[in-house]
Amino acid sequence: MTMTTRRVLLAAPALLAARPALAFPDRSVRIVSGFPPGGTNDIVARALAAPLATVLGQPVVVENRPGAGGGVGAAAVARAAPDGHTLYLGIVDTQSINPLTYRRLAYDPERDFAPISLVTSVPFAMIAGPARPQVTDMASLIASAKAAPGQLTYASWGVGSTPHLAFLRLAQREGIEMLHVPFGGPPAAVLSMMNGQVDVMMLGAGNAESFARDARIRVIATVAPERLELLPQVPTLKEQGFDMPMGLWQALYAPARTPEPVLARLVAATHEAMRAPSFIEVMRTQGAKPEPTSPAALLALQRGEREAYGAVVRSLSLVLD
Repeated sequence: MTMTTRRVLLAAPALLAARPALAFPDRSVRIVSGFPPGGTNDIVARALAAPLATVLGQPVVVENRPGAGGGVGAAAVARAAPDGHTLYLGIVDTQSINPLTYRRLAYDPERDFAPISLVTSVPFAMIAGPARPQVTDMASLIASAKAAPGQLTYASWGVGSTPHLAFLRLAQREGIEMLHVPFGGPPAAVLSMMNGQVDVMMLGAGNAESFARDARIRVIATVAPERLELLPQVPTLKEQGFDMPMGLWQALYAPARTPEPVLARLVAATHEAMRAPSFIEVMRTQGAKPEPTSPAALLALQRGEREAYGAVVRSLSLVLD
């Protein structure tokens, strides 16, 4: 070994130690949505991706990985490298309800994810289609269900999803029987409703308002504390005598074991992106607004929702394989 080679080898550790860590992010970032394009989750993910790309200085792309009530996308992110370049836009279903309803789940919402921030809470709206022209409000929906037990159909984006649980609670409370028809996502369910194959369903208020521009669809109620600016003419469930405080929140997560400096950067960048006028405007069209939180507050929300929905799931004995 020459003296020069020996000096280079001895100096190598010091040179590596002095080399600065690669800044995050150093390439494009993915936001995985566990649902198909066109639904509320996809809309929120894409609205966030554009300003987040500006803040991070790297492209931010949305990848739709639908299936298993959002579980396919969640499992993919849980297995991704914990470097901050793969994120998950989870919802109350994937982070709080699925662990209650699935006997075997391919991910653990707490063990496999690092919370970043709540993004928004989109209120639900209930819509009815051409197959049930007599259904114009909650009273007529209940009357139709009672007149033909088990024949009135309602759609959702999966067994154990928030809309499914909402209708089960309604049926339990009113002593009625309705038929559940699960789909892979809201767009397919609404198309089926427009074609007269499904009677009613519940989905995000923004999607409901958009679909109701087609004369075949009617919005019969909103699930909100008060009437929505987006749908001012539509009475709330509470106004119609049904107090069911259920909503659809979206939140951003990274894989567990993501380094703390990277998480801190993601929290700050996400909050900054949520202040962008473009993001605020899209949230307005969904009947929602930006709701930035700390990671600790998001985790507390997730746990609180799991406890609240746990009582509903247990009362309905709803467990899936």
